[in-house]
Amino acid sequence: MTFRRALRVVVLMVAFVSIAGPAHAYLDPGTGSMILSALIGIVAAVALAFKMFWYRLVGWVRGSRRGSRPGAVEGAPAADE
Repeated sequence: MTFRRALRVVVLMVAFVSIAGPAHAYLDPGTGSMILSALIGIVAAVALAFKMFWYRLVGWVRGSRRGSRPGAVEGAPAADE
């Protein structure tokens, strides 16, 4: 897709969003905090997914050792000892 075509698509999308009619709806403060909480949750989920992908990518590039578990410490005593 060329830059000119992408710009045309963006301009059309903005135009369609800007000509929306009135909703005649009431959004109380509780709804606003619910939307804000949902956005924070989405950002946290995306950040966690990126972090997990990043660690897998770094481990793959470095050539992680076989048998090692994430978070395991060499020579640490087992839970039943």
